This record gives sequence, structure tokens and C-alpha cells, in this order.
Amino acid sequence: MNEALLDGQHDGRQLRQALARFATGVTVITTRTQQGLRLGLTANSFSALSLDPALVLWSMVKRSGTLADFVASGQFAVNVLSLEQADVSHHFATARGDRFTQHDFTEGWGGLPLLAGALASFECQLDRTIDGGDHLLFMGRVMRIRWSDGQPLVFSAGRYCSTQVLPSAGIQADVDAVWHGLG
Repeated sequence: MNEALLDGQHDGRQLRQALARFATGVTVITTRTQQGLRLGLTANSFSALSLDPALVLWSMVKRSGTLADFVASGQFAVNVLSLEQADVSHHFATARGDRFTQHDFTEGWGGLPLLAGALASFECQLDRTIDGGDHLLFMGRVMRIRWSDGQPLVFSAGRYCSTQVLPSAGIQADVDAVWHGLG
């Protein structure tokens, strides 16, 4: 077991190593600027925030050259990638011109680009941004959702991964109770 005291003198890579132990889904966040330009980036910082009202959030590093465009657009879409879309994740994670020329997409609410083959999409109106250190948090009010069945693309310890369903006795009753309580 590794350990580090986060005292301001620590190596930031240690924090990244520990955070990498939390497996996440992989998304591509998209928007359309006020000038009509399509933008997209890979993010694993996506999270559900509230069911009522329907709110989600994600974060973007403040040094990003497109930060101001994402804020000014006032809307974004979260595209949850499927296991078959590791190449899409990599494509949107690297700096290049129009990232949409090599991947199929449709236009969603407000003209937001929605990636073909995504397991789910959350089309959002920007509710607010919140300062989060070296990142800016984007909180979005979900306006429309789409989803389908399939295997999600997962990122853990610096690698793309897949999920594996585990046989667990009794867990289905617990899951059913949780979902019943939400309705």
C-alpha cells in the first residue's frame, strides 16, 4: 500500500495514481458554439447530481483553450461511450481540428452534436459553473435523454477496460428496493 501526505510539497502524480484506482465510465462532452462550431472532448469526470430536478455535472481543466466556448454556448451534451468506442474516446482526447469529420453524429436538442453508437446521451442546458481549483465544474439541467443497451467503456488505472457482471446472491432484491424507493 502506497501512502502520501498531501501537504503542498507532495508530487501531484501520487494523487493521480490514487485517483486512477476509481474506475469511471468514459464520455465525450459536446457543444455547439454561438458561431455554430462543433466542439467535443473526452471526459471521465461525469456524474449524476440530482433526479429532481434532473441535474448532471462534469469538469474541465481551466487551461483548456475551449473553456470559454463551452461556458458561452450555454448548453452541452454528454455522450456515454460504448465498449466499441475506445477509438472515439482517443480521437476526442487528442488535439486536432474538427473532431467530428471522422465520426458519425446527429443533431440533438439545440443543435448539440450526439455521437452515433453512444450508450446514452444527456442533452443539457448549462445551469451554472462552479470554481473547482484547477477545474471548472459544469452543472447542467437535463433537457432530453436517450439510451440503449450495451457494454460501457470503462477507464481505470490509465487503461480502457470492460465490465463483468458478477453473480451475487441476494443483490437483485437490494437493487429492486433502491429503484422502488426512487419512484
